[in-house]
Amino acid sequence: MADSVTKEPTIRIYSVNPELNHDVCMSMLAAAGIYLVLDVNSPLPDHHLNRYEPWQSYNARYLENIFKIVEQFSYYNNTLGFFAGNEVINDDISASNSPVYVKAVIRDMKEYIAHNSPRIIPVGYSAADDLKYRLSLSSYLECMDDTMAETVDFYGVNSYQWCGQQSFHTSGYDVLVNDYSAFSKPVFFSEFGCNEVTPRIFEEILALYSNDMVDIFSGGLVYEFTQEPNNYGLVKVLENGNIELLSDFMALQDQYLRLPPLDYFHIAQSMRKNSKELQQAITLHKQMVPVCEDEYHNLDVSRGVPVSIASELIENGVKVRQGKYVPLSTEQRTSQFDVFQGGSMLLKNPEFRITVDYMSGTEIQRAKGFQNSMYYQFLQPLY
Repeated sequence: MADSVTKEPTIRIYSVNPELNHDVCMSMLAAAGIYLVLDVNSPLPDHHLNRYEPWQSYNARYLENIFKIVEQFSYYNNTLGFFAGNEVINDDISASNSPVYVKAVIRDMKEYIAHNSPRIIPVGYSAADDLKYRLSLSSYLECMDDTMAETVDFYGVNSYQWCGQQSFHTSGYDVLVNDYSAFSKPVFFSEFGCNEVTPRIFEEILALYSNDMVDIFSGGLVYEFTQEPNNYGLVKVLENGNIELLSDFMALQDQYLRLPPLDYFHIAQSMRKNSKELQQAITLHKQMVPVCEDEYHNLDVSRGVPVSIASELIENGVKVRQGKYVPLSTEQRTSQFDVFQGGSMLLKNPEFRITVDYMSGTEIQRAKGFQNSMYYQFLQPLY
């Protein structure tokens, strides 16, 4: 992913083990100028919400596990944001049972960060782009009743509707942009890259970073890096650990290289317009996000957001090793494996160059308005 203003590279990781040491990996990413958006859930027991019976899995053990990830990764300043859930609501049963619990997890994570983390890190949600829930779910996770902790800081859309050779209109991207035009928080593609037509040619890249979309969408995350049985990979990890660049990788690279310079005047105009609309909303409603409604189409929110059970964990914090940047040796910066393209060696034991003075970020001062990057300015809650 590259965001629509700074083109900072960003990756998404779907699960991590907070009992392991991630310092070297995060230092490598930081040195290369790469940001991380991290999912806090995993398939393990007590590490995710049961979408059908969330009241069973929303418990202290679950919250402690996700808070450990938040605690550990808050100390790396290239952690751009956390996903509180991924496609938890994706059918009628989950839409009846899970929305209020997803909102509770978002609230608990934001309150934990506010009380324990060295800086404010945005918390969002990654949604399946199901037309049945597109507008209602985003609106529900955007709204608030009592506290700003109840509202997402950003919203991710897993979109696979642009397949092969299409256009802004035939793909339905025009409808997507219109549907999120009034959304008050940053929104981006948390997954994209339809593979119903192969090889993928990624022509949606030109649309995503065009004036048609940059007003509303802040870039996107291509799914996915390594080849798996579902055939979405950009690269293939060979049995000996070497990497083969697939045709999708080359096509994606070509599309990024073809991007014209961003229209910064258009972006500035859009930001001024958005700022004006937010100020009008604050004047009219005394807050910048909508008040929650009693009902949302195809969702059951009637039971209300569960009372937090995280107060003790928030008050005392969780015990986990806090992340920190470490110096990288030449050996650590040099791969043991080679990179191939089309059967020919492209790079032998590649070594990456340090492009960012990442060690300057080891001492994180808690300060109002701390910013990761220009992109973080758009994600940071305005309160």
